[in-house]
Amino acid sequence: MELTDKLAVRKYVEDKIGKHHLIPLIAAPDAFTREVFDALPCSFMMKANHGGSFVEVVGNKAETSFEKLQQLAQQWLSLDVHSIARERHYRAIKPRIFFETLLLDQSGKIRADYKLHCFGGHPGRPIIYILVISDRFGNNTHGDVYDVHWSHLDIALGYCARSAAPAPRPANLESILETATVLSEDFDYVRVDLYAPDNEVYFGKLTITPDAGVFPFGPDKIDHEWGRLLATTPS
Repeated sequence: MELTDKLAVRKYVEDKIGKHHLIPLIAAPDAFTREVFDALPCSFMMKANHGGSFVEVVGNKAETSFEKLQQLAQQWLSLDVHSIARERHYRAIKPRIFFETLLLDQSGKIRADYKLHCFGGHPGRPIIYILVISDRFGNNTHGDVYDVHWSHLDIALGYCARSAAPAPRPANLESILETATVLSEDFDYVRVDLYAPDNEVYFGKLTITPDAGVFPFGPDKIDHEWGRLLATTPS
């Protein structure tokens, strides 16, 4: 399914919301060679197109090596996500490595991930719950769920601990919500992953089956309530 191919989906996103919402693509080589590595800038993100967790942040190329990244790339490319997690939309994707610009805010930090669970089948804007993953690549990772008004909900979603206090409301929250609304309009349900550094909004990926549908909810009633939202969307 081309919309879950992290490279092929770029055309869909460009047509929907414009090229300026795409993270700049540095390279998408047929093979990751030393020449490709040497041509990369000082900082970048290395990704693979055939799964959701293949991301390596390189803040300073001098602190890594071609051999280290090549080994990681080969490990990623050897994995069949369809066979591992039974997510059939990954089955037809030809695995590839690609490189994108490392998005940092004005303070030089990696901004939080905004993962918007969008339930369609409703007039106007879909029902949206926002999972915010902060410090994803650090030592203090948290996962917090907000509604569209930025109310900090008593929901534990996934494996990251909930923060004791809510994060400040993003100044560009409305732009984040509008971007997710447009990108989700062709789906009964989809998770739209976005980045929003310094009042910009960038596309991350479309996630059809988050964590293969087996990540935990808390409290239990949320699992039931979100399941009802899926049951009431049109087929």
